[in-house]
Amino acid sequence: MRRVFILIILLFVSSLASAQKERWDVRKGNRLYEKGEYQQAEINYRKALGKDSLSVKARYNLANVLYRNQNAAAAEQEVSRLLSDSTGVSITDNDAANIFHNKGNYSLSQKKWSEAVESYKNSLRINPSDMETKSNLAYAQKMLQNEQDKNQNNDQNKDQNKDQDKDQNKDDNKDQNQDQNKEQNNDQKQNQNQPPKITPQAAQQMLQAIQNKENETQDKVKKEKAKLYERQQREKNW
Repeated sequence: MRRVFILIILLFVSSLASAQKERWDVRKGNRLYEKGEYQQAEINYRKALGKDSLSVKARYNLANVLYRNQNAAAAEQEVSRLLSDSTGVSITDNDAANIFHNKGNYSLSQKKWSEAVESYKNSLRINPSDMETKSNLAYAQKMLQNEQDKNQNNDQNKDQNKDQDKDQNKDDNKDQNQDQNKEQNNDQKQNQNQPPKITPQAAQQMLQAIQNKENETQDKVKKEKAKLYERQQREKNW
């Protein structure tokens, strides 16, 4: 029984020492953070989490320093883990409101308007009088509305362009059909206007027929002249 009691004391002392080291790393990290030495502060916060993974202060401050180091996505992940691990951790209402507020800021910096709006609302549900959170919420809602309006306009323009393309294709097809019909009619007209091709034999026959007709005409003219001459001679000889 005595051994068990001593073991409990040793475990308690060891846990207390670990917690004190964790808090010491957090405090050191805070001092570096205030000096603007964010990378060194991050190292100390991670040391603290290595000693106590459920430390709210260490993870909360780690998220803030990640954000300062231009890593908003990693900061958002840290506070999300903090919120998911908060079941076994004691978090005050004030801490929870601040966590949601900061989470909204991380989302806001990434232009994730919808997520930012939700985080600010969660913060205001806990602390409705926070004017800074209200202001950030209003801004996030405005940006979200602008994005939705822009997407709606883009969809409308896209549909309109589709309709215009459809009408243009219809007109193009109509013009193409008209051009094809026109060309076809012109071809038919040209084919109709073009004289039929004549074979050499047919041409020779036509020339011979014309020559025969000419000969017949000349013979007729000669006969008429002869008759006229005879008539003149009779009249003269009377």
